[in-house]
Amino acid sequence: MKAKKTSKRKDLEIRFYENLIKERPNFIQALVSLGNAYTSKGFYQEGLEVDKKLAKMKPEDPIIHYNLACSLSLLGEIEEAYKELKKAVLLGYDEFSYILEDPDLENVRQHPSFKDFFAKIKNIKAS
Repeated sequence: MKAKKTSKRKDLEIRFYENLIKERPNFIQALVSLGNAYTSKGFYQEGLEVDKKLAKMKPEDPIIHYNLACSLSLLGEIEEAYKELKKAVLLGYDEFSYILEDPDLENVRQHPSFKDFFAKIKNIKAS
C-alpha cells in the first residue's frame, strides 16, 4: 500500500513540475526538482534531458554538472559521465565522500581513470 501512495505522489509531483515548466521554461529550481523527480522515478532519459538543459543554462554550476554526471552514469554513458564528474569537481564540487557512495555513480567509479583522478583530488585537498 505504501509504495502505491509514494508512486502516485511522485507521478503527481512530476506532472506538477512539467506543468510549471510549460508556463516558465527557464525556472531553474523547478527544472532541478523535475530532473530529480524523473530520476527517482526511474525516468533516466527524461532526467538526462533536463540535466542537459540546466547545464546549458548554468554552465558554471558544479551541482548541475554533478547531477548530469549521475544521469549519464545511470544510462551507461560512462565516458561522458566521467567528463561531467571531473567538470563538477573542477568547478568546486567537493563532497568527495558522497562521490564514493552515490549509487548513481557506480558505473563511473568503474571508469579506468576514476581512481587516479580521485587520488589526485584527495592529494590536492590534503595539501
